[in-house]
Parts: sequence; structure tokens; C-alpha cells
Amino acid sequence: MKDIDRMIDESLSAEERDLLRRIGDEPAYMNQVLAIFDGRTGWVSVVMMIAQTALFVGGAWAAWNFFQAEDALDALRWGLPSAVLLLMSLIIKLSLWPTLQANRVLRELKRLELQVVRHGGA
Repeated sequence: MKDIDRMIDESLSAEERDLLRRIGDEPAYMNQVLAIFDGRTGWVSVVMMIAQTALFVGGAWAAWNFFQAEDALDALRWGLPSAVLLLMSLIIKLSLWPTLQANRVLRELKRLELQVVRHGGA
């Protein structure tokens, strides 16, 4: 992959290289994560993270009670809800990852569009 990047960089003019450097490299991971809370659908991500946090806290509390249970029936009563809540929490958190990937793809498409415009269009 680095060879392709090097070949692209060599084919660009100095002005284009300067423009692409000003755009910058890919943002840090935490900046990408925080970016999912912006825009028109940012509120959906906020609601999902609030629900994920509530499910995780509930699952952790049920797990605490599971480990404090003295007989098997009490352990089952706390262990099963704990596992379900923690898994639901994980699923919600993992559902946000495709948004991160989509944002990365859109950022690269914008870079390609810039290059096409700079070369006079297709």
C-alpha cells in the first residue's frame, strides 16, 4: 500500500501536494469517534450511547449480584440478566463502528474528488 501512496505522491504537482498536506492525514481514532456525534444523525449516536451505558451499568450490577449469590437459583436469576444486558450493550457499541468506516470512506472520496477537479474533471 505504501508503494501506491508513493506513486500517487510522485505524480502530483507541488501545488496539489501542498493542498493535500493542508487537508491533513486521517484524523486520530478518538477524533473519528467524536465525529459520529456531529451532523444530522448525531443525536441517534448520543441516544445509542446513553442506552449502551445504561445497559452496561445494569449488566455490571446484575453481575455483582450474581457473584454475591449464595445458591444456584439466585445465581441463575442474576447471571442470565447480566449476560443478556452486557451482550446488548456490546451489540449497541459495535453497531456504531460501520458509521466510523463510512466516514473514512467518505473522507477518501472527497480527496479523490479534489484530485479529479484539480486535473480538470473526467
